[in-house]
Amino acid sequence: MQTQGISRRGLLAGAAAVGATATAIGSGGPARARSIARGLQWRGVGYEITDGGYPATGWNANRMRHDIRAIRRDLHANSVTVFGDGVERLLATATEAAERGLRVWLQPRLADRPHSEILDHLAETARGAERLRREGASVNLSVGCEFVLFVPGIVPGDDVFERIENLQSGNFDPERMQRRLAAFIGRSAAMGRSTFHGPISYGAAEGEVVDWSLFDIVSVNYYAFHQHRSAYVRQLRRYGRWGKPVMISEFGSCTYRGAPKDGGMGWAIVDYDGTEETIKPGYVRSERTQARYVDELIGIFSELGLYGASVYSFAVPDAPHRPRRKYDLDIASYGLVKPRWGDRHRPTADWTWEPKEAFYAVARRYGREERRPDFGSNPSNR
Repeated sequence: MQTQGISRRGLLAGAAAVGATATAIGSGGPARARSIARGLQWRGVGYEITDGGYPATGWNANRMRHDIRAIRRDLHANSVTVFGDGVERLLATATEAAERGLRVWLQPRLADRPHSEILDHLAETARGAERLRREGASVNLSVGCEFVLFVPGIVPGDDVFERIENLQSGNFDPERMQRRLAAFIGRSAAMGRSTFHGPISYGAAEGEVVDWSLFDIVSVNYYAFHQHRSAYVRQLRRYGRWGKPVMISEFGSCTYRGAPKDGGMGWAIVDYDGTEETIKPGYVRSERTQARYVDELIGIFSELGLYGASVYSFAVPDAPHRPRRKYDLDIASYGLVKPRWGDRHRPTADWTWEPKEAFYAVARRYGREERRPDFGSNPSNR
């Protein structure tokens, strides 16, 4: 199974399934609230570190440095969410981002492994994050992402895909799921606190019930679609009721007409059953659709004065853009750039990427935020 397949197909399907089985995120205790001002303080993008489905698409230090420069210089982001498994890759990427002046949201994701291994991976990441923090880096630690999906034993299923199926079919006990989820979130929060002494958070799916008193930041992966702007505003305002900063840890859209309505299920337009992955019939590539959606949401997040937001995602190397619609896997990608392979069937080391319309839409929005006198000129917001 390809690493990218787990991270994207599993993550987004799981987010949709979790959202369908829970009604609200649980409230935490009292906390310090930041003063709300109009504008988006932390303007971010997600950056995945992975082995890749092919040797050429795996994490590469030189390519990573090039990408981080583009995130800071061309997208005008002032933060980046570095996520995935492999502590050395996580910390090398976080170090490069910090040296470029970016705030780092560091999030280890180790899927389908025993609890002890997941917690050990978190502890090692937290130790590295604390070293960076003590050296002066601006870094937050997220203790994980959507545990209902990625952590065994919370929902029935031997792997992430079986758990997705059980969530969607209702083959689970909601009360037992919640008890196990709360217990593992609690263990993870305690592990993070014991080692890392900066702000901590957790990347929750919409609908996951989380005790936010354990965390400094309310952090939600948000793939909602509404016809009217006012509906987004009403929904997002509820996350402020804990009196804590609100971070949209993920948001985005695939690259076809109607994709925002599909939200976290955009990956499902890929047919994985044949000898080669293809796009199912009836879906039309539309970079403009993706661009409009992310542009609108950044505007809403800014209007609400949220603490930060991170677009999912910078690149999906295993989903190349190809001339024929049937094989254009980038249609089902949330990436802001489109990978181009030299060979249709597998990438070579010199594969490239090109910005999509969404890339330019994010750059314009973030550029305007950067120039705001109340945010862009304040060194603490960089």
